[in-house]
Amino acid sequence: MLICPICSEPLSVVANGVVCPAKHSFDRARQGYLNLLPVQHKNSREPGDNAAMVEARRRFLDGGHYAPLAKRLAELAASYAPARWLDIGCGEGYYTQRLADALPAADGYALDISREAVKQACKRSPQLTWLVASMARVPLADASCQLLASVFSPLDWQEAKRLLAPGGGLLRMGPTREHLYELRQQLYDEVREYDDQKHLALVPNGMQLAHSETLSFKLKLETAQARTDLLSMTPHGWRASVEKRNAVIEQDLEVTVSIRYDWFQLIEK
Repeated sequence: MLICPICSEPLSVVANGVVCPAKHSFDRARQGYLNLLPVQHKNSREPGDNAAMVEARRRFLDGGHYAPLAKRLAELAASYAPARWLDIGCGEGYYTQRLADALPAADGYALDISREAVKQACKRSPQLTWLVASMARVPLADASCQLLASVFSPLDWQEAKRLLAPGGGLLRMGPTREHLYELRQQLYDEVREYDDQKHLALVPNGMQLAHSETLSFKLKLETAQARTDLLSMTPHGWRASVEKRNAVIEQDLEVTVSIRYDWFQLIEK
């Protein structure tokens, strides 16, 4: 199912990686992932999350703080029973691992533009095909996936539509306007309202919203490490002032976790 990110021809497995008929070759790292992000497709030397952000997210998620979110994502994915699936923007692989556990018979792929994230992620579920690649140029064939997962991640909707097989769909997981509201109140003088439905205007012709639900709960963060990690893994960590970030870290924090799950079905190809 893999295609060359340069010429879109099929990739074949060779001893140290993959190669296309035009002799574009890509190495497999010792950790097991394939680097399918050519230098001409990078917008910086090391695009995506850096090692510190990846480690903060790993600690926070492995601490179980968002476990109910991952559980529901896996349940929904399993209900669609895909033969092949892709996690677009997999990060350090926490949610990807839950998807893999829920879909043991399916052929699973995961990608992120951050090499540091994928280096960590591929340790979780080595049976998956892990890729460093661009979300705007996904190196998988047309109509190759029955399910795409997008978790807290940017998305190229036309690329998603290209990847979906007839009857397949995109399972998107993103924040509602209530998500982490208490944290934002402490960090900003004026809390900007987040439009949690703006993505609906981006859905291309041929795809439609077939299911939507919200999962919300209160989360109390009682350690400075957990509060520090939460700040480090969200944009709020660098948008707010140092003084307000330190104030958050120094005291117990209870926040609302509120996440929306949307299933967008492909209705034509």
